Amino acid sequence: MPERHWCLDETVLSTGLDLEIDALGDAEAARWYRLAAEQGHAAAQSRLGDFYQFGYGVQRDYADAVRWHRAAAEQGGVVAQYNLGVRYARGHGVLQDDVEAVRWYRLAAEQGFAAAQNNLALMYAEGRGVVQDYVQAHMWWTLAVSRLTGEERKMSADDRDALARLMTPAQIAEAQRLAREWDAAHPREP
Repeated sequence: MPERHWCLDETVLSTGLDLEIDALGDAEAARWYRLAAEQGHAAAQSRLGDFYQFGYGVQRDYADAVRWHRAAAEQGGVVAQYNLGVRYARGHGVLQDDVEAVRWYRLAAEQGFAAAQNNLALMYAEGRGVVQDYVQAHMWWTLAVSRLTGEERKMSADDRDALARLMTPAQIAEAQRLAREWDAAHPREP
């Protein structure tokens, strides 16, 4: 099977915060994110996790990155859920654990987060943390391709198409049916 592609960079730096505190400089931005994060603001927790992950304005610390991403993820933060999946898949700040990676990818994928859908597809294709299942892999890649753009979309489509060459027509039809049903049950926001 050809090499699969992990979607996007290690993290997606997106929070939805209306504050423009990043313009303050990394250390000052980290201070403001911490204040909001300590009060339970999920987007600030996610962003502070990013700061620890990359060392923006704070000492790089994967364990603190995981702690803040987990706090946001447990509140349903899709980006933080995805980031935890990446952390567990790679063993950054936590013991490498494919089952936990799948758990967090699935939570984000079920919310329609394309990067998580891509990575969940990869886990199914390779049987990492789940029983290998080409139908599920194809379904999740189909969903990811419909949401991604640019190079990420092309890589996901290439991975899905390479997998399809290993599948029967009935398996492909089943995966496509599951993707259509998933899409119908999860309308996209305008």
